[in-house]
Amino acid sequence: MANLTRFDPLNFDEPFENLIRNAFWRPLALESSKRMQIKLDVEEDDKQFTVRADMPGLSKENIKVALDGNQVSISAHVSNTTEKKDNGSFVHRERYEGDMYRSFSLSQAVDKEKAQANYRDGVLELVLPKLADAGQRELTIQ
Repeated sequence: MANLTRFDPLNFDEPFENLIRNAFWRPLALESSKRMQIKLDVEEDDKQFTVRADMPGLSKENIKVALDGNQVSISAHVSNTTEKKDNGSFVHRERYEGDMYRSFSLSQAVDKEKAQANYRDGVLELVLPKLADAGQRELTIQ
């Protein structure tokens, strides 16, 4: 019986990457060119949004969060300092080194003054209270 594989039409690089990976012994250029993606979950209730972003191996000093209305931006610098030996070199390296960035819009503006950020065990948690909306106002015609 033939093995079936699922095709992802949004991932254009995968077929070409597999071709290159299988054709060459050490595809170091492909591994180093991948960009680190911040994976996150966003929950919403009546009063706030809660965002949990996986950011393992970082120190909280290297993470920045910016709020602008309903726009949330998370960025961080990842640096894997490794001691390089004089007589050796990497044969294969998958650990990412560089900048991570993720920006997204929420359905409602956030109260910047009451927002909170907490980083523990590689997970950044943002508690973003919704801004009290003035709502719709009906004008009285004079």
